Amino acid sequence: MNLLHIDSSILGEQSVSRMLSKAIVQRLKDHNPEIDIVHRDLAAVPVPHLIGDHLAASPAVMEDIAFGEKLLDEFLNADVIVIGVALYNLTISSQLRTWIDRIVIAGKTFRYTENGPEGLAQDKRVVLAVARGGQYREGMSLASSEHAEAYLRSMFAFIGVTKLDVIAAEGLAISEAHRESGMQAAFEAISALDPCCAP
Repeated sequence: MNLLHIDSSILGEQSVSRMLSKAIVQRLKDHNPEIDIVHRDLAAVPVPHLIGDHLAASPAVMEDIAFGEKLLDEFLNADVIVIGVALYNLTISSQLRTWIDRIVIAGKTFRYTENGPEGLAQDKRVVLAVARGGQYREGMSLASSEHAEAYLRSMFAFIGVTKLDVIAAEGLAISEAHRESGMQAAFEAISALDPCCAP
């Protein structure tokens, strides 16, 4: 089994999403000791934004195109993808968005058919480790403003992922008590997470 671990927070060791994603990976590894893990830190090694030259495949961007192919191969080779997701300005970070742009590729992870788009990544399991300063879960006043988890659910569904788990720590910026409660709830959810790596 292969696991791709993505971190996208710019906060380094202070990042809650990094703490959560690390704990999720450890839980899966504890139950699947032979699992092969590839870790990609999108803050330490940013993925460049796509530009018009990519479509023309000009010589100036061949190295970047090769890097994009490596990112796609990492995704395609993974059975499980664990993603640390920090909520920035109500959505995902630009670092994570550029990675998404490199894996949502026609003919590779989806295709257009007469009946509409068809996802080609049905064999993947995705686990999102989400950190939110406010309270955005369903039923809370900020729920309609949460565009990170909602966006990622939509994108992974678009490419065919049907097994998607979300572990969220929220209320982290409200108070120390809220932070402790949010972290505790998230780590309890990690402890209860299905450790089976198959989608």
